[in-house]
Amino acid sequence: MIMWRSVESWCALWMHRHQSTINFAFLVVAYIFYLLVGAGIFSAVELPYEKELRDELKAIRRDFLSNHTCVSDAHLDKLLARALEASNYGVSVLGNNTSHNWDFVSSLFFASTVLTTTGYGHTVPLSDEGKGFCIFFSLLGIPVTLFFLSTCVERLVNLLSRRPVSYFHRRWAMSKSRLALIHATVLAIIIAVLFIFIPSWIFVNLEKRWNFLDSLYFCFISLTTIGLGDYVPGETHSKGASPHPHLYRLAITVYLLLGLVCVLVVMETCCELPQMRRFRQRFYQENVRELDSETTNIIDRDHMSEQLAETADHISPPDPQMVITSVSEQAETLRHNGTSIPYIPPSGSAVN
Repeated sequence: MIMWRSVESWCALWMHRHQSTINFAFLVVAYIFYLLVGAGIFSAVELPYEKELRDELKAIRRDFLSNHTCVSDAHLDKLLARALEASNYGVSVLGNNTSHNWDFVSSLFFASTVLTTTGYGHTVPLSDEGKGFCIFFSLLGIPVTLFFLSTCVERLVNLLSRRPVSYFHRRWAMSKSRLALIHATVLAIIIAVLFIFIPSWIFVNLEKRWNFLDSLYFCFISLTTIGLGDYVPGETHSKGASPHPHLYRLAITVYLLLGLVCVLVVMETCCELPQMRRFRQRFYQENVRELDSETTNIIDRDHMSEQLAETADHISPPDPQMVITSVSEQAETLRHNGTSIPYIPPSGSAVN
């Protein structure tokens, strides 16, 4: 019995000392489980559509060969392979499509997607010189872009998040952690409306083959830098209906850059929430916690000041009339008792 208690106390002590490591292990397991669940759902949803599309293409191919007996199976496979290879490089052979993927505006759009690591993949370098320059351009440009975005985000977070929270905290005397959470929620809703829902409605009217879900999907995939490339504005957009296709592509480039900055502002604002800081500290190592003691002290001081401010709101200040009344009553009591109050000359500090 005593041995069992000692083992139990040792296990409790070990778990207390390694609590952050245990939390991190649970985080890794939960993340892997989330990946497996996502893969299972994607497979269950998309696999039937893939099989259906594959069977449809096989049927079309059989009908084409039966109706055109002069075309051999090998020549058709060679033509289709070459067409698919050109399509992967952004060159289409459908219809009378004479648009170029490497004019200046299209190249500017490609450069922005490379530097922001969005990378739709619908347009890629064709030549060896272009591939080599893309490596050099990305090697230098991606760190510069990250530095540029971090500088912009820091300025905007200070302007849109820290200053408003501090102002309303002083003006309304509200808990700073609660006020920061409300502000982050409102800011996220505003950014989502301005850069996801409204642009989705605009793309529905510009892209003839897109519905609202397709537009919403494109905006979210682009602003989160996922960039799958299955939906790209200007590719399915009717060139004849737009009198200024280059201006349209340039406007999309500006939208993607501004939207990415605003999404990063929202993410940084959420990461600076006191609730998120306390939650992240559960997964830090012990030595990292010691190095981050300054942040912990700041969080603790903010929490204590918020509690003191809330307590002070419920405590009313003393009434000066009651203080004066109590002093008068004491003097009257002394006179009734026949005692006098000795005179004490005031000191300099008292006079001051």
